[in-house]
Amino acid sequence: MDPTTPSSGDHTASTPTNTTVTLPPLTLRDVPRLPAADPIPNPISSRPCFHPPPTFYISPGDVSLRHAFFDLASGTPDPLVAYRRAGPRGSLAVDPARARAALVTCGGLCPGLNTVLRELVVGLQELYGVRDVFGVAAGYRGFYGADVDHVRLDPAAVDDWHKKGGTALKTTRGGFDLDKIVDGIVARGYTQVYAIGGDGTMRGAVAIFEEFKRRGLHISITGIPKTVDNDIGIIDRSFGFQTAVEVAQQAINAAHVEAVSAVNGIGLVKLMGRSTGHIALYATLSSRDVDCCLIPEIDFHVEGKGGLFEFLYERIKQKGHAVVVVAEGAGQDLIPRTDDQKREQDESGNNLFLDIGPWLKSEVGRWWKREHPSELFTLKYIDPTYMIRAVPANATDNLYCTLLAHSAIHGIMAGFTGFVPGPINGTYSYIPLEDIAVAKNPVDVNDHKWAWVRSVTDQPDFLKPQDY
Repeated sequence: MDPTTPSSGDHTASTPTNTTVTLPPLTLRDVPRLPAADPIPNPISSRPCFHPPPTFYISPGDVSLRHAFFDLASGTPDPLVAYRRAGPRGSLAVDPARARAALVTCGGLCPGLNTVLRELVVGLQELYGVRDVFGVAAGYRGFYGADVDHVRLDPAAVDDWHKKGGTALKTTRGGFDLDKIVDGIVARGYTQVYAIGGDGTMRGAVAIFEEFKRRGLHISITGIPKTVDNDIGIIDRSFGFQTAVEVAQQAINAAHVEAVSAVNGIGLVKLMGRSTGHIALYATLSSRDVDCCLIPEIDFHVEGKGGLFEFLYERIKQKGHAVVVVAEGAGQDLIPRTDDQKREQDESGNNLFLDIGPWLKSEVGRWWKREHPSELFTLKYIDPTYMIRAVPANATDNLYCTLLAHSAIHGIMAGFTGFVPGPINGTYSYIPLEDIAVAKNPVDVNDHKWAWVRSVTDQPDFLKPQDY
């Protein structure tokens, strides 16, 4: 079957009862490819110390499925969506001697940024022989800012970057002026752009890709998705997430020690997660010291029957202490806002979130003083946000960043453009930029992971009486 066009044929599978089930056709979500001259043999095959086996190169027909499993008993499954497998091709569509690559990081910090940058530089030069590799400082505005450096990079310059947190290229939010960015890319003679960032960066990359097409420019662009919140859809996870969960556990452990060491102690930890609660969820499951996990996907109320404060008082009376983890985007509808606060946005166009941590700390204190004035009470609040963002990637994320960077390079050198590399059910694939730019990844509160959180914490639904 040729995966370059949607299949019109049916596929069959047998259930354990030997019932034949007809599956829908396979639809490929393909990524664009720049026009190419004569194919160039992949220089990896000429490396003196490595001789690739026949299975090393990805076949033109290799694809991965968006959904790895289906419930055949519930009826016809959704259409089978496929993506091209990522990896090296036997021949190149890009002449490494003429390639000129630009690397840029945008948005907030995230563990692994420097690892991705390092591996892009090393992979481009040592795997493919691309000598003109530049780092663009200050995010997208670095393409047109007069006072921004474009630094030539080589393996020696980036040798120890993977051991450092932050981004060696500097980063900013906002500054997206499409015409100026593309003009700057053209003026510098770049033929490849590697944009590393979150959903705003991916939307920007889509706009740049569309402008390349409109102008008839043969310039490749790929987006490498970055967010510690793990809120980018389709891919299995975003880089930095594993490190974030690991560091979050350290904060939870500190809160637990503080709570246990006090009379009627509460440890309150605010973790990152504007629109999704993945860090809070995984950190809760990993630590086992959390009594209550609050995430943006779940509504809750604080006072009255079935509320958070009632639960905390009962838990303290039962155990002598309690630990609460709250994602930064949780409970935003509970915090009073002024009209100005309702309209405020950051430089990326996101609505500004009010700080749930200090507000919840203050409300718990007022409630306890009002309802239990004669009882001792201690609350310790920990916000490890910037510590989580700024640490170097752990071993798992470092490996992941390497595979992402190499997948991006292999795709660009094969002539693909307008794509994002990432694992789908464990298989690295190329996904259209426009798909990633709109795909979300909220916590599914109906799946087993949230059920495990409820089992570990034994927390209630926090429904108001009228909702029962």
